[in-house]
Amino acid sequence: MHKVIAFYDDRVLAHEPNIDADFLPQRIDKRIRHLLAGLPVPWKYPEHPGRLKAIQHLLEKAPIAGLHIEGGRAATHDQLARVHTTSYLSDIFSLRGKNAWLDVDTTAVSPGSIDAAEVAAGTAIAAVEAVMEKRAKSAFALVRPPGHHAEPVRARGFCLFNNVAVAAAHARSALGCERVLIVDWDAHHGNGTQDIFWAEPDVMFFDIHRAAPFYPGSGHLEEVGAGLAEGTTINVPLPAGAGDEAYLKAFRDILAPAAAWFKPDIILVSAGFDPHWHDLALNVSYEGFGALTGFMQQLAEQHCDGRLVFVLEGGYNLESLANGTRAVLAVLAGNTVPVPDTCGVAEVQAAADFHRTAFQAE
Repeated sequence: MHKVIAFYDDRVLAHEPNIDADFLPQRIDKRIRHLLAGLPVPWKYPEHPGRLKAIQHLLEKAPIAGLHIEGGRAATHDQLARVHTTSYLSDIFSLRGKNAWLDVDTTAVSPGSIDAAEVAAGTAIAAVEAVMEKRAKSAFALVRPPGHHAEPVRARGFCLFNNVAVAAAHARSALGCERVLIVDWDAHHGNGTQDIFWAEPDVMFFDIHRAAPFYPGSGHLEEVGAGLAEGTTINVPLPAGAGDEAYLKAFRDILAPAAAWFKPDIILVSAGFDPHWHDLALNVSYEGFGALTGFMQQLAEQHCDGRLVFVLEGGYNLESLANGTRAVLAVLAGNTVPVPDTCGVAEVQAAADFHRTAFQAE
């Protein structure tokens, strides 16, 4: 059994956009209302407090030995400013206490959203500090709103501040980490994280995701970084339906040699659970998430004394979000790393065993 710390703060629940509210600015509001009116079914804001409540409920129902829960904290302006421009931060902070649409990606804020986003970023920092202080080898920041779509100057894809980027920048600026590896396994490409570290040679960004034109449309194979950082951005775009085998092959054949070359001081994982088939984008199983976690543990042990931090990103089906998160935490806590089967093979074998006698000659 290993000690793993999950960081959680109730203040992240205060982000609760309600599309029935009056939003600012008027021009964007009109454009989004027009888009929503064209949908065949009523639309609700998919990134809601129930996501973290579902995780909480499952962990209470099925606790994990070795898992400790700690509170979070708000990021400071200076910590956020390491990855976001001061003009962007000024604009975002001016929306504190208000309802507003931020773009036609339907990213929105409610009166409590800015406080929640500050806590999400600060809680990711707290998780990194806990690992660097050796209070635990691994930690998981259970936060929202998510962050990996947030760019230096723009909120996108339900994301306000780029939580994992803020944590990575803090590790480098304040905690003595020279090289940080960020692995993003969310179904959607982490365009914001890529943008922030595009020309930064001391941050390696590995992103496996469903290929464009799937949202946000970036993450092409040829996007590899620029200048001295050329080669430290690694994108692995996948077709719809790719699952455990494809993810694990990418980790073995691409991520492992890249990490061996890069030699990180800490590894951060942007952990989205929308690759599960319940979210209808890819085909990763709960056992697959556990196996991926075991692989990340091995990488961290090989290169950075086990230092490994997960930060929650997407995942909008509550069942797969909660169960996927628990699968990761269980492996981090020392449970056996599962070996995923090819989807459906075990069921076919069981059916074959059931029917075999019907075809045997008497």
